[in-house]
Amino acid sequence: MFETAALPGLALTDSLEQANIVLADPPRFAKQLEQATQLAWLQSTFAGADALLAKPKKNYQLTNVRGIFGPLMSEYVFGQLLTLTRHLPHYRAMQSEKRWQPKPYQGLHGKHLVILGTGSIGAHLAATGRHFGMQVTGVSRSGEEVEGFDRVVTTAELHHALGGAHVVVSVLPSTPETSGILSHETLSHCQQAILFNVGRGSALVEADLPKLIEQGHIAHAVLDVFTHEPLDTSHPFWRHPAITVTPHISAESFPEQVFEIFAENYRRWRDGKPLNFVMDFSRGY
Repeated sequence: MFETAALPGLALTDSLEQANIVLADPPRFAKQLEQATQLAWLQSTFAGADALLAKPKKNYQLTNVRGIFGPLMSEYVFGQLLTLTRHLPHYRAMQSEKRWQPKPYQGLHGKHLVILGTGSIGAHLAATGRHFGMQVTGVSRSGEEVEGFDRVVTTAELHHALGGAHVVVSVLPSTPETSGILSHETLSHCQQAILFNVGRGSALVEADLPKLIEQGHIAHAVLDVFTHEPLDTSHPFWRHPAITVTPHISAESFPEQVFEIFAENYRRWRDGKPLNFVMDFSRGY
């Protein structure tokens, strides 16, 4: 891609000590960060850059990838949601047994969708939810109104929003404020809600989830992110009938899309313009 892209003045080097611009996956590059002594700007290939944000070195600009994950995340969330609400596994099983056995269901119209995180991904999920006729509430630190949501509340009001939730989706980044925000204390306000965690594993207190399911607060949980990845083979979530586990694949970074964002940022860098998608080290996103 570098060879064919029109990026004048950009020279490739194998020496981290000489590089002032780096395009990298955060987890892979974190161990080499201190070697990049001339680093001025690092373009992450991921939306999240937890591995870099946790490092003491912060004397450079860190930009991430945004604006490409909303459609992919919506495909994942609503694909899984419709699979559950329309009982598709049941019909697949009935087909294998040649049995004609309809199951009653309810559509998504009029259901209450609560989305934790009102950035570009959350906004795309909200638009998809409203397409299905859902009532959509966003939850953010500020509680500021965002186009596409019926309403937005602060994280301090989360338990009120969860009280009427049919579907809960977390797309939150990993910060001290979001760690453990989905716990028995908050999710016990739900009644038979379907829970999605597709942001960061740290948002969910995993040990609380089985009890929440047993008590009827959560009907089913779809988890794509976990506190420790990959999920250990002995973890009870693998065998739980009301938990769906996927290996952090809800919205992947495709190389051509990442490079397009990098190329635009490089042109801005060359022209002395502010970079797109700069991450705030103090906020963690």
